[in-house]
Amino acid sequence: MSDGNSRQRLEDGAWSRRDGRPGTAPVLVRRPDGVLRLCLDGDWLAGRLPVTVEQVAAELADGPAPRLVCVADTLERWDSGLLSLLARVRERCDRLDVIFDDSGLPAGVRRLLALAGNEAGQGGRPSDSKRTTLLERIGRGGIVVWCHLVDMTVFLGEATVACGRFLTGRARCRRSDLLVIMQECGAQALPIVSLISLLVGLILAFVGAVQLSLFGAQIYVASLVGIAIVRVMGAIMAGIIMAGRTGAAFAARIGTMQVNEEIDALVTLGINPVEFLVLPRIVALAVMMPLLCLYADLMGIVGGMAVGVLMLDLNIMEYLEMTKKAVRLQDFWIGIFHSAVFGVLVALAGCHRGLRCGRSASAVGDATTSAVVTGIVSIIVATAVITVACNMLGI
Repeated sequence: MSDGNSRQRLEDGAWSRRDGRPGTAPVLVRRPDGVLRLCLDGDWLAGRLPVTVEQVAAELADGPAPRLVCVADTLERWDSGLLSLLARVRERCDRLDVIFDDSGLPAGVRRLLALAGNEAGQGGRPSDSKRTTLLERIGRGGIVVWCHLVDMTVFLGEATVACGRFLTGRARCRRSDLLVIMQECGAQALPIVSLISLLVGLILAFVGAVQLSLFGAQIYVASLVGIAIVRVMGAIMAGIIMAGRTGAAFAARIGTMQVNEEIDALVTLGINPVEFLVLPRIVALAVMMPLLCLYADLMGIVGGMAVGVLMLDLNIMEYLEMTKKAVRLQDFWIGIFHSAVFGVLVALAGCHRGLRCGRSASAVGDATTSAVVTGIVSIIVATAVITVACNMLGI
């Protein structure tokens, strides 16, 4: 059968040939009203498809077709090859403004095609929808912020109730979990806290020495490092370290439990996830952070003393005596108060992001990142508030 004869038969409404061989079943037919029918007959398996996307596209481009109808009354076996073909044909129809009618396909094929269409819509080109106005975007952003605030308030209320039950001995949490978390937050964090605090004290002493040496007041490096480390910097550095180390771990672990539906299992068993998972972490960080802060203060002072002794030729006893005169007891208490607040904030941020995690692996990563960012921002904001309050109280 020649191409000219095949084209003439197609225009008359007859079936076009499948592969040019006489006797084969037809695949494409154009009805008198211009509707193009794609007939799925027999087996449509990968590597043995009776028609290609290019052949269908050629028929669509040859003459205007308002609709392409799929007919699968005699379809037998099919696999992913058919789905790939139909998905690409549907894409060509969308480009040519041709309606793709899949009502004649089996229900399983339609569901898989719909799923493929949703995935392509999420990862493909953005839709050409009407552009939103600035006011609409501001309104949507405000709604999102309000929903986050309400959700955070609800979580804080649940955590407060759990802490109240813990103080009265009615909370359902295991003591073994609390001890393990305290070990992870305390002893296992000492190496990184030691390194960072030592370097921060060294940097503060070096920067101060450069300026104070111009006036011959090198001895006041001890006062500078002591007050800065003990009052604020020791607690801040310990808090930031715990936000990046422990807060992220809390979010990742609880988020993974959310993905694996372990939290749903706890709820089904009648166990409050806030009491069972969040409460031990809040208590552990609230207890261990002041101890880590004291250790960070010590390492920061040691770092400053190294600069004073090795660079400024100060005596060790002279440096320690100057530090003792400059640092007051209330400075220690302020730093400890900072650290306790930071511990609670880091635990709340990590646990909240973990409990609100989605049901995918990428959602766990997003929750971990959000926990670290939220924890660090909370530490900075709390530092500013406490500093202003101390200034107003004169301490």
